[in-house]
Amino acid sequence: MGDDRGDKALLDRLTLLADAQAALASTLDLLEGLRRACRVLTGRLGDWCTVDLLDEGGRLERAVVVHRTPEALAPRGYEGPLPPVPEEDGGPLPRVLRGAGPLLLADMLPPSQAENALHARQLELFEQLGARSAVIAPLRSRREVLGALTVARTDADHPFTEDDLPPMEDLVRGLALQVDNTRLYEQTRHIAERFQRALLPELPQVRDLQITARYTPAQAIAQVGGDWYDAFVLPQGDTVLAIGDVTGHDLQAAVAMSALRNMLRGIAVDRQEPPGEVLRRLDIASHTLIQGATATCIYCLVKHRAEQGPWVLHHSSAGHLPPLLTTTAGDTRYLETGAGLLIGMDPEHRRPTAVDELPGNSTVLLYTDGLIERRGESLDHGLTRLRQHTAALAREPLDVFCDELLRGLGADSTDDIALLALRPTPPAGT
Repeated sequence: MGDDRGDKALLDRLTLLADAQAALASTLDLLEGLRRACRVLTGRLGDWCTVDLLDEGGRLERAVVVHRTPEALAPRGYEGPLPPVPEEDGGPLPRVLRGAGPLLLADMLPPSQAENALHARQLELFEQLGARSAVIAPLRSRREVLGALTVARTDADHPFTEDDLPPMEDLVRGLALQVDNTRLYEQTRHIAERFQRALLPELPQVRDLQITARYTPAQAIAQVGGDWYDAFVLPQGDTVLAIGDVTGHDLQAAVAMSALRNMLRGIAVDRQEPPGEVLRRLDIASHTLIQGATATCIYCLVKHRAEQGPWVLHHSSAGHLPPLLTTTAGDTRYLETGAGLLIGMDPEHRRPTAVDELPGNSTVLLYTDGLIERRGESLDHGLTRLRQHTAALAREPLDVFCDELLRGLGADSTDDIALLALRPTPPAGT
């Protein structure tokens, strides 16, 4: 019988550890993952649980407080910044943050006997939430102590004992590893997003033309992507709009994206040729300089047909989704002529140039596939949904137009999204 009880205790410990780690790993949001893990612990190990985290500057914050009975917690009453960690131990929490523990707390002191401000905050929490015993353990990663986990019991008849310390050590070791991994993911994602945004250009100011762009990174991938846009004015006065997507979500895709955009700029400024010819030259350059890369791209020239006349869009597409034209009346039309192969497929491919007139105050939208494509859904469905949204937003200011598109269509996207919108605004009376 004794062996059976021992086997069951080991199984319970392993199950608790696995469930807590699974709860933390079930989301990429660190705080939400910690809350889920603490809910597992308060359901099976204690009555309430806290996680205190150190940031890179050594500042301590009570990141999560979870109670078996949520109503027992005052809303946002316990989480937030904590006093500085004292240079000397001065209580169990500072000791744990220096790597000691797990520590058993069986005799709860009143806050009046605290050794420092941090110790006082800890004792106040024990008093407010009725802790009769607790275990505090360091969240020790491969490199450093990231914070501390505290699990408390309010029942004096079932306190924590020394026997609870070894399983707690196993538990925090696994949780700390996942906390460290999640933080590394968040840091990588932040760096990647900053790098991606640094590659995006400033938009030109052009008389009687409004130009607005938006970029949002993929929510599920901590890597740079290949989505990009560009807009600039040529020496002869025409305005260039371009958007594209290099295959891949890694550093190589970002490098290829940057190289492709810069090559396009150089060719466009040097040659000032029709869009189809510019894309043909870009394809040749891409085959020579970034071999193996494939990409979609739209290159547009926005011109006046005549002085004070309508704006005209000259455009060519290399395998990209078609521009969408939306009039102020809410009529929508995809500009599907001028389509050709992806960049990187056939450098000898002859690329057409299409020409479309732009009514005053209409909106031309260039976009990448993250805006419309959804897993398990046809592309036609996504294109129809985009037309419906732009029709409803046709009279909105261009900034609002783009923001509402992202809010309405981008929330559930798992891919990068780039938007580039143009609106000709003729002077009053023309």
